[in-house]
Amino acid sequence: MSTVWDDVVGQEPAVAVLREAATDASKMTHAWLLTGPPGSGRSNAARAFAAALQDPSGDPRSPGCATVLAGTHPDVTFVATEGVVIRADTVRPLVELAQRAPSQGRWRVIVIEDADRLNETSGNVLLKAIEEPPPRTVWLLCAPSPQDVLVTLRSRSRSVPLRVPSVEAVADLLVRRDGVDPGVALVAARAAQSHVGVARRLARDPEARARRAAVLRIAPRVRGVGDAVLAAGELVETAQADAKAATEERDAAERQALLHSLGADGLTTLPPALRGPLRQLEEEQKRRATRAQRDVLDRAMVDLLSFYRDVLVLQLGADVHLVNAEHEEAARSLAGSSTPEQTVRRMDAIGEARTRLEGNVAPLLAVEAMMIALRPQA
Repeated sequence: MSTVWDDVVGQEPAVAVLREAATDASKMTHAWLLTGPPGSGRSNAARAFAAALQDPSGDPRSPGCATVLAGTHPDVTFVATEGVVIRADTVRPLVELAQRAPSQGRWRVIVIEDADRLNETSGNVLLKAIEEPPPRTVWLLCAPSPQDVLVTLRSRSRSVPLRVPSVEAVADLLVRRDGVDPGVALVAARAAQSHVGVARRLARDPEARARRAAVLRIAPRVRGVGDAVLAAGELVETAQADAKAATEERDAAERQALLHSLGADGLTTLPPALRGPLRQLEEEQKRRATRAQRDVLDRAMVDLLSFYRDVLVLQLGADVHLVNAEHEEAARSLAGSSTPEQTVRRMDAIGEARTRLEGNVAPLLAVEAMMIALRPQA
């Protein structure tokens, strides 16, 4: 029989802990911290746990589980930010909501999918609610690692670590859930390095595969500073275009909906009293676009890391699968014209660029410095 846990692949120890808590009240606690690297399935695990808390049978066809999985259960709230941080004005309504008893289900469950984006202010707002929880409220916080969450929050939460699932487990999920051809599923799972969401997108979207291939072709053609600067500009422009494509339609719909709610449809010039809400929306959309661009760039850097990982594997003669088997010829060429030490330095440069992006360094500057470090003379 299928269960809500079926899509939480390769996480048997974590599932065992969460399943036991959902069925045994003595194992429950009021705050949980689900941690694991990107693609490990933190959000999937949180959603499955929330469903099992409403119906311990875990039957995805039951009303309690089905509504949670569909995102329509009145007592389960999911919070994810598309901005750089989760702000205090987002958290305060959640704290108020947490004080209410569940209206239909067994628990009121609040899932914060990006708990690592709570800043000190918003984290402190949440802290009191976690310190003094109502009896039937459960907080589920998700983050890449415990260290990414404010120490005051993680010290009051029960931690459940997730691991990177195997390539085979992710490929099996794509075949079983999405009907992907087994060969395509395995290639996508390996290219995504077991990141479930990325693997699914690569398996289902030819354009996503083409964009990834274009990123991987950057490394072999960076021969000098000029190439590096041009490649950096191309990569940042692509990221900006992808981010704009991902948010433009939604931004326009949100603007139109706001103007309609303000009774300002068709006005070419807004009265001063109505400009504040529109300005606030535009600022939120700008933050969302910034994060989208950073996410696209970071994913591109992870893909580049996977290419240099393959180069290093070939240089060391390691008996492991290449992540990018379709780019083996280019990887072998680079492996033969450089040393393992140079490859490691290039990988370090990519890691440094990711850190700089996270620290709000201008994307073009961070990527240019990275590309210059990738050239043969580096």
